[in-house]
Amino acid sequence: MRKIVIAPDSFKESFSALQAAIAIENGFKQVFPEAEYMKIPMADGGEGTVQSLVDALEGTVKSVNVTGPLGEPVEAKYGLSGDGQTAVIEMAEASGLSLVPTELRNPLITTTYGTGQLIEDALNEGVNHIIIGIGGSATNDGGAGMAQALGVKLLDSKGEGLPYGGAALVQLASIQTDEIHPRLSEVTIEVACDVDNPLLGETGASAIYGPQKGATDEMVEQLDAALAHYASVINRDLGKDVVEIAGAGAAGGLGAGLLAFLNVRLESGVTLVLEATDFNTKAEGADLVITGEGRLDHQTVFGKTPIGVARAAKLQGASVIAIAGGLAPGHEAIYREGIDAAFSLVPGIMTLNEAIEDGLTYLERTANNIAKTIKMASK
Repeated sequence: MRKIVIAPDSFKESFSALQAAIAIENGFKQVFPEAEYMKIPMADGGEGTVQSLVDALEGTVKSVNVTGPLGEPVEAKYGLSGDGQTAVIEMAEASGLSLVPTELRNPLITTTYGTGQLIEDALNEGVNHIIIGIGGSATNDGGAGMAQALGVKLLDSKGEGLPYGGAALVQLASIQTDEIHPRLSEVTIEVACDVDNPLLGETGASAIYGPQKGATDEMVEQLDAALAHYASVINRDLGKDVVEIAGAGAAGGLGAGLLAFLNVRLESGVTLVLEATDFNTKAEGADLVITGEGRLDHQTVFGKTPIGVARAAKLQGASVIAIAGGLAPGHEAIYREGIDAAFSLVPGIMTLNEAIEDGLTYLERTANNIAKTIKMASK
């Protein structure tokens, strides 16, 4: 083994992608001490994306006090790359479902205003590139709050600004963008979006994701109608038709708002992270690429980190091994997508808490056993 690239995602609720990469490296180094090791913490745009990219880009995490989904103050974090030119934002930090107690979930009133404040803070830091992950939202406001935080005026028939929430969009009479943050025209904004739902209808933001945010059937109808009106005013005042664009319905329509007001590009999350970390350059000449995440199952092939890494690794001619906390039924589909072998780090029957508590030890041990097997086979 001459060069080994280690590019796992985080293991949810257990340890970060960097911690996983270090454990894997420790296991392999005991067998192949002379190999060149390249650790590239990965993510797919969801939870852990900020930390993974901060680690990979030798950056820092900044905390900002913003408006939470219910209008209350919350402390949210976002990442800055080591050179200060790239910001990485998870909208769930400011506008996420986890910030709202179950009994208070109500997408008629929740807002993305805090997400806009994170973008504003990054712009004021002087970045020229922003990556936004838009999973895990508590909102269904079409990104209206986000736009308002960045200076967009959403006015009712009396010329007054709309209140927070998706229900208020039915009152929208006009949009004014002349006071939008001036630096938005100077930056490149990419959005990690791994769903292709349109804004409206049976597969739209309100119908598919509204119920998990607390919407009743009646509320879903109300929100869908409000978003339809919102989209029609966007089309009339801004000349942008966001209704049928794949991904416009992501995060309660935040995808549509980002497209309408920020001229963003919606992309696969893992593709964005691969580009941001310069994976292809760093992995050049690798003999082996090791990836992984908390669980490999039938959904892994739909844009998850291990598959994105495997496809990129195959372009380099490298073999690919995946390590996960568990191998669920249906995970075999990953072998058709570039992963050559997969292993579970759990050594025996145990509770989930036990597996999480000693996960890094098990991960290092599994990596060590894999390395021993490779060395034995090479003889």
